[in-house]
Amino acid sequence: MSNNTETSRRVILQTGLGVIAAAAAVSRAKADDKLAQELVQYVAQSVTKDDKGQLSVCNKCVNWIEPNACKIVAGEIHPNGWCVAFAPKEG
Repeated sequence: MSNNTETSRRVILQTGLGVIAAAAAVSRAKADDKLAQELVQYVAQSVTKDDKGQLSVCNKCVNWIEPNACKIVAGEIHPNGWCVAFAPKEG
């Protein structure tokens, strides 16, 4: 093989790896994006009840992360808070 062919393959491989790394970084950044509290009408103290009369609070939601976070809503989240994205945990 000629030197030009080897150089071209090396450049293509390096460029391809750079594109893959950049795509992975963009994908990671998008995965870290969360909704603003205002957008989901978050309140720190909920009085909202479900159809069984139970409080629909953040720490009973499938998106709750101990001690004070949410998988989909940005910022500090109070365990007794609530938002329109509330989805009850099973059980």
